[in-house]
Amino acid sequence: MTSLNLFRKVAVAEGISYLLLLFIAMPLKYLADMPLAVKYTGWAHGLLFVLYAACLVMAWQETKWKFGKAVLIFLASLLPFAPFIVDKRLKAEEPA
Repeated sequence: MTSLNLFRKVAVAEGISYLLLLFIAMPLKYLADMPLAVKYTGWAHGLLFVLYAACLVMAWQETKWKFGKAVLIFLASLLPFAPFIVDKRLKAEEPA
């Protein structure tokens, strides 16, 4: 498995964890008084975010992306749904 493939898998997992945190755990905390939902989902998302950053650096080194592209891919991790767009575009760039 290449570091790019690993990065793509981590990016999707990070994107899912972000959506779970925003749209399930946060409403549970504030609307149903269930703060543990945010605690555990937040921990999982935090771990996946760190893995996202580490795998991004590995993929960046392997693929020799320009600095600006790596920065944009990192910034995508901060926006809901953006990691899925990154994954789709990186998949399209892979050689057949």
